[in-house]
Amino acid sequence: MLDMSATALAIVQRSFTMRIRAESWLGGQLLADSIPVATGSESRDRSLAVPERITLSVPRRDRGVQWDPLTPDHPLASYGQLLRIDYGVDLPGHTEWINRGWFLVTDTDTDDDTVTVTLQGLLTLIQEADLVAPFQPASTDTLATVARSLVEPALTVSVDSALTDRAVPLGMQWDTDRLGALNELVDAWPADARVTEDGYLLLEPLNDAGTPVLALTDGVGGTVVKWQGAASRDGGFNAVVAQGEDASGNQIQGVAYDREAGSPLRYGGNYNPLPVPYKFSSPLLKTVTQCRDAAASTLVRLRRTASRKLHVTMVPHPGLMTGDIVSVTGAGLTAQPCIIESLTLSYSTDAMTLNVRVI
Repeated sequence: MLDMSATALAIVQRSFTMRIRAESWLGGQLLADSIPVATGSESRDRSLAVPERITLSVPRRDRGVQWDPLTPDHPLASYGQLLRIDYGVDLPGHTEWINRGWFLVTDTDTDDDTVTVTLQGLLTLIQEADLVAPFQPASTDTLATVARSLVEPALTVSVDSALTDRAVPLGMQWDTDRLGALNELVDAWPADARVTEDGYLLLEPLNDAGTPVLALTDGVGGTVVKWQGAASRDGGFNAVVAQGEDASGNQIQGVAYDREAGSPLRYGGNYNPLPVPYKFSSPLLKTVTQCRDAAASTLVRLRRTASRKLHVTMVPHPGLMTGDIVSVTGAGLTAQPCIIESLTLSYSTDAMTLNVRVI
């Protein structure tokens, strides 16, 4: 959860006055510090290659300023302009601002007196930048240096000290897909990658456990908790097989089974007493231990799409982010830890929705 004062945390769990502040930057230079946002919304979904998307509505003209982006250096033009979005909570005597992050302007559309601005997360810079020539790591490269070579200077890479770096095998090559190369590296590490609210690409250990940051109770404070309706066996794997190749050219593999107590897909349980494996291979995997670690992390990612999910409607909470753990009471659950997989936060109404996964 984003940093907030104790006073703000107490206020946002009931009705409060909300404000939005948007700044525009280009090449490290401030273009505008008070873009007049009329309405807007923010959505985040961890299952997407670029998880963040924001839509803003801005008056075409406000206080003598023209907000229709007619020139390449306009604050709302889409030539590298970055917007920092802050969500404000009115406290006695002042407004506390919570930074929701930095976002790239990707589209603007002017209709009569309104400019609609579409923003996406900073991984857009990596997604759209296909490799112009095959990329081959040097003999001295490691996972961390390759990640930086793929991403910087578009994004600064920060590697969590809890990750263990290692050499990249000789002969690796990626031809076109820069973001795909980064994702393959992250999967094999294994690690998780996310863009922080400060605009860094953080590589950290994959962990879907922890202490809940907020308790949500059905019917309290306008909170509504419902099970999502869809159910399917598609994607219901209870084992992962990760394959690689050792230094002698022999195929190796590591297997991870879903043995989590209470998991509806638990290996040996009612879902299927036999293994239902998901298989993948990577030339980055050179030892059995690396294969086992990659299989275990992949199993965690698969649970994000296959586990039971709840839909929560609540008063906006500007500190919540995808990946946060909340405690849910409702829909037959009592203080059940759940992880936020996607969310939608309105910038103009008293509404927020979460899709959470039972863990």
